[in-house]
Amino acid sequence: MEILKDGKPVKVRLAHIDCPEKRGRQPFGNAAKAALSNLCFNQQVTVFPQNYDRYRRLIAVVRNARGQIVNQEMVRMGMAWHFKKYSSDELYTRLEIKARDSRIGLWQDAHPVAPWQWRKQKYKRTG
Repeated sequence: MEILKDGKPVKVRLAHIDCPEKRGRQPFGNAAKAALSNLCFNQQVTVFPQNYDRYRRLIAVVRNARGQIVNQEMVRMGMAWHFKKYSSDELYTRLEIKARDSRIGLWQDAHPVAPWQWRKQKYKRTG
């Protein structure tokens, strides 16, 4: 996502989660983008920085104007995976299991492909 800080755009990667790819046309990529927009667009948000990734994006937890933790809401709605490679927070694991068991969002798909696997497959296809 992108936020404005002091009138300047800042790229933010949501900590603890990984969402379906929109660019690679991964199933639920557009739905995840719409869900994120519904949670944040045109709102003042609070950003809790954690780190920077290798692309210089800020990795953060984001709270929206309604007091929701956006990162958690995305998993709760079945619009993201808990990114266990970089997060050991058990709350995200529980939220993902609940969404999976309820078959909401991307968990409606019989065989959802995690974004990190999708990206690997995409690079294999394009060489």
